[in-house]
Amino acid sequence: MIPKMVWPEGKDFAFTIFDDPDFDTVENVAAVYSFLRDIGLRTTKAVWPLRGTGKPKVGGATCEDERYLALILSLKEQGFEIAFHNATHHTSNREQTVLGLQAFHRLFGQDPYSMANHSGCDESIYWGRARISGMQRVLYDTLNLGLLRGTQCSQGHVEGSALFWGDLCRERIKYVRNFVFGDINTFGACPVMPYHDPARPFVNYWFAASEGAKLESFNALLSEENQDKLARERGACIVYTHFAKGFFDKGKLNRRFKMLMERLSAMNGWFVPVSTFLDFVLHARGRYVITQAERSALERQWLWHKIVHTRGRS
Repeated sequence: MIPKMVWPEGKDFAFTIFDDPDFDTVENVAAVYSFLRDIGLRTTKAVWPLRGTGKPKVGGATCEDERYLALILSLKEQGFEIAFHNATHHTSNREQTVLGLQAFHRLFGQDPYSMANHSGCDESIYWGRARISGMQRVLYDTLNLGLLRGTQCSQGHVEGSALFWGDLCRERIKYVRNFVFGDINTFGACPVMPYHDPARPFVNYWFAASEGAKLESFNALLSEENQDKLARERGACIVYTHFAKGFFDKGKLNRRFKMLMERLSAMNGWFVPVSTFLDFVLHARGRYVITQAERSALERQWLWHKIVHTRGRS
């Protein structure tokens, strides 16, 4: 049995956000994060350290943009966590990934505590069909021809590949995001997180997230009813999102987004970055090694959500 968590300071629930850098600009990042800061939230902002030299599947600003870097450094000073989203927005070989990790450490004074793989990067860690196993992988491969449209097996964990960097991931990064679910209570959907998976040894700990990839799904997840559900269940939510996808448009933040976040921030929640939340759970519960049965259950749950709700976006 997984013991229930008691959140710090008598809080009713925990809430945080992991924001990928896809489509980032200085303007949309500044607008969203100044708002989050003002309502008292501290969350996690992923970045690309390097500009890269190839054509991205999905791009955005990188830390080689001086204005963007200045903004990201200011977010770190304000208490936001800065995370890793691969070295850049296209596939990188081992040498390029090393340069990306070195650049991250030079810019932010530390290795990244957390990361998420970027779609379209073949050096991702246990991504595509490597995320899952057994019959779930067979189903994924079948659906990949149609609905899911996902990547094939990534190579970041494949020793001998020119894209291999699994040893560096294990040495330098503590938490990696994997499955995304539709329930606002991420901890309810994945009560074992953060967990270690012996079948995927190059990742120290995995964590899950709740679906909020763009404005519409984010606002649906954070509905008033779901906020009350999260508090009632005394749960925890890590929202996966891209704040550059429609949250700031024509010089204004989306009205519904603002209202929902202001409502949430006024509730009795514990609002901290992703790694702060995961460190707390890890310290309170100890290291958790997931079983094959538990992993299979997560894989089935994720596949169902992916088929029915997201059509392969997460």
